[in-house]
Amino acid sequence: MVKIVGEVNEMDWLEEVKKYKEDLIEDVKGIIAIPSIKDTPKEGAPFGEGCRKALDHMLALGEKEGFTVKNIDGYAGVITYGEGEESVGMLAHLDVVPVGEGWSKDPFAMVEENGYLFGRGVLDDKGPAMSGFYALKMLKDNHVKLNKKIMLILGCDEESGMDCMNYYVKHAEVPTIGFTPDAEFPVIYGEKGGLHVQISGDTETVIESMHAGERMNIVIGKASCVVKEWNDRATDMFDFYLKSNGLKGSVAYTGEKAELMIEGAFAHAAMPYLGNNAALHLLNFVGNCFHDKFAADTYEMLHDWQGKPVDIFMESATMGFLTMNTGIVNIENGHVEITIDIRYPLETNADIVMAGFHKKAKAINYALDITLEKDTKPLYVDPNSELVTTLSNVYRKYSKDETTPNMTIGGGTYAKKFPNFVAFGPEFPNRTQPEGMFVGGCHQKDEGIRVDDLLCATAIYAEALEKLAK
Repeated sequence: MVKIVGEVNEMDWLEEVKKYKEDLIEDVKGIIAIPSIKDTPKEGAPFGEGCRKALDHMLALGEKEGFTVKNIDGYAGVITYGEGEESVGMLAHLDVVPVGEGWSKDPFAMVEENGYLFGRGVLDDKGPAMSGFYALKMLKDNHVKLNKKIMLILGCDEESGMDCMNYYVKHAEVPTIGFTPDAEFPVIYGEKGGLHVQISGDTETVIESMHAGERMNIVIGKASCVVKEWNDRATDMFDFYLKSNGLKGSVAYTGEKAELMIEGAFAHAAMPYLGNNAALHLLNFVGNCFHDKFAADTYEMLHDWQGKPVDIFMESATMGFLTMNTGIVNIENGHVEITIDIRYPLETNADIVMAGFHKKAKAINYALDITLEKDTKPLYVDPNSELVTTLSNVYRKYSKDETTPNMTIGGGTYAKKFPNFVAFGPEFPNRTQPEGMFVGGCHQKDEGIRVDDLLCATAIYAEALEKLAK
């Protein structure tokens, strides 16, 4: 449908996308069916065969529709529409986090139920990537004249360090301006900085073995450990601990050795307060039950998601709280490797955070090494810039939402890798769970997105690209 506004023909992209609904859903299903979890690198597939297959699949779709496509050595791909010295970019990723536990559906066989799509990646970020592709397709099918070329850039390693974009910026064209559909609406004009802190070394502990967490950017929702000492008193204490903390768990023991398991709740590391870290609960129990100094001290340092015990608490007027998540715990025969994910606002930095850890470690005589592994600086784009205001206006036009403010977030997106980029959708604010059905969010079981939201996001992306490329 074309609306006539004065002498300007203005496309109603929400009406237009309805013509593509069935094809869009079918293509989302096709890309979801490829388990693109980072795996062993191979020639031409630096992030494993699954990620490469997903990339090839998307580029094949682009080639079929007559777009210019380019494979950036298996690290990323580009689907281009139009020409021009200046360019508008849309950055999406095709890799997904591990499935985790508790799914009621096959995570790689997308299903539609009660107006929702379910599958690993429908929200983060394969569904939005396909929205971007269909936004390009609609622009092309309607012969929209543009002054800049549009580049849909598809990465393969967003969830595990963004090495795909580190490679891309060195070997391929960086768009002039753009956005990534990998967060929330309205516009995300700021993102917290990200630290990876490592605790490592050898210590004395009753924990013989513990391997918990698959990704540092996921709250550990289930964890187990083997302890060397066990008795009936410990069984009673474990039962009491579970009940007093409202947790599910189990213990299996033979003689003086036992395997303990606790179920917490998975969540994105940017919002650790939405999860319940099972590994930290195990450390807390072991520390108290066995008077294990290592376990007790580690729990004391790491249990608070705001970092208060290590004196790194920070609340920013623009970016909110600093957050901390213990994402990976590996202990084997006294050797410890723990990885911590910290999201920090503009008002603090890596030096302040590390000073807090080292001061606390010295105060409690903590013998393990605490080192900074990675520091990604915060992102901040002027909220009054043309980029932010253009995207915001398009969002409000289609969503009819006039009240939700543009914002900053704790999650880290591709926007940090390119200048003049922000995050933009696809999650709409104030969505509630449908009655009688659970719909998981990013990194959760039964990850889902409402079909109408996917269609509306696609319409928003089509007009946003059109406006930015005029």
